[in-house]
Amino acid sequence: MPMDTRTGLPVVGMIGGGQLARMTHQAAIALGQSLRVLANDVDESAALVAADVQLGSHTDLDALRTFAKSCDVVTFDHEHVPGEHIRALVAAGHKVFPGADALQYAQDKHLMRRRLSELGAPVPRWAPIATAEELVAFGLPAVVKTARGGYDGRGVFVVNDVEEIIDLLASGAELIVEEKVALRRELAVQVARSPYGQVAVYPVVETVQQDGICVEVLAPAPGLPEDVAVGAQELAIRIANELGVVGLLAVELFEVAPDTPGEAPRLVINELAMRPHNSGHWTIEGARTSQFEQHLRAVLDYPMGDTSLAAPAVVMANVLGGPDGGMSIDERLHHLMAAEPGVKVHLYGKQTRPGRKIGHVTALGDDLADCRARAARAGHWLTYGKALES
Repeated sequence: MPMDTRTGLPVVGMIGGGQLARMTHQAAIALGQSLRVLANDVDESAALVAADVQLGSHTDLDALRTFAKSCDVVTFDHEHVPGEHIRALVAAGHKVFPGADALQYAQDKHLMRRRLSELGAPVPRWAPIATAEELVAFGLPAVVKTARGGYDGRGVFVVNDVEEIIDLLASGAELIVEEKVALRRELAVQVARSPYGQVAVYPVVETVQQDGICVEVLAPAPGLPEDVAVGAQELAIRIANELGVVGLLAVELFEVAPDTPGEAPRLVINELAMRPHNSGHWTIEGARTSQFEQHLRAVLDYPMGDTSLAAPAVVMANVLGGPDGGMSIDERLHHLMAAEPGVKVHLYGKQTRPGRKIGHVTALGDDLADCRARAARAGHWLTYGKALES
């Protein structure tokens, strides 16, 4: 094993140099480690802070092999590494988590829907489609998704008329179609699983979306009946076990209006992610064990950490780049800290541009409405460089 001879501790390598790797590196420091990172560029979020960075592409098998040789275990901050490359690393004797057999269900929506259906998990009515006729036969309106490559709303199309996606159908992309459910809100639950099979599940959260991007996370999900929340956690654990996930699994859910008024809400699975996830950033301050430490514990086969809330209410708000011009990000940070001293700020070291996710803020407290207001004010300061008008 490449075990770091200076510390006597294992070396974890993360493929991908984005903000997830950056925050995983921060968690690794407390465990006596420095995350090893495979980044595309020296300016990526994790490459700016990690001591051990190799430059290379996640699609370059030679680069992956070189990277893996100096790691005790390899994991990911995204899901785009080709499955055949992962299998080649495992065949060469490297530990890679999650493995290709699990990760394929986060990479391919068609495989994911089919496998979840086989398991009897709650999913929207769906079907693979290749032609306009198949889409019409399924029924409109509907949601059409590309099977591979989509994230943050990309590759997802709400379709009311088949003419809206004629070009997409003609492109030859592999597509699936899903019913447009009577959506009340979106929820998420994260579970970590170790190679030994130990699991730890976090409270169910509500994720607030705008233009396909998560802008706010509320923990725990307000107004969710306890039995429904427990059912969602049990579902996440079952999926992690059935798919053989090692590391973090985020199960994104739709809360659907019940068929009969007065009944409990119905949950269906929207997406799966097998890595630390935006819906879990609140855990850095808001849970006893952050999702990033938990992911490291899981891939290293350490015992899992406590997932309980650190406060009755936790709100995370994403920070997006605002319009060009105005005060610098440093000035904005100065004003924010004066106005909201209790809010925790996480900036990812990214160049600011309109609409780009550049960080997040987290507010903790006893009252959810107050936490939301404080997080919103803080996020607004960082995005626009001015106070939020009441």
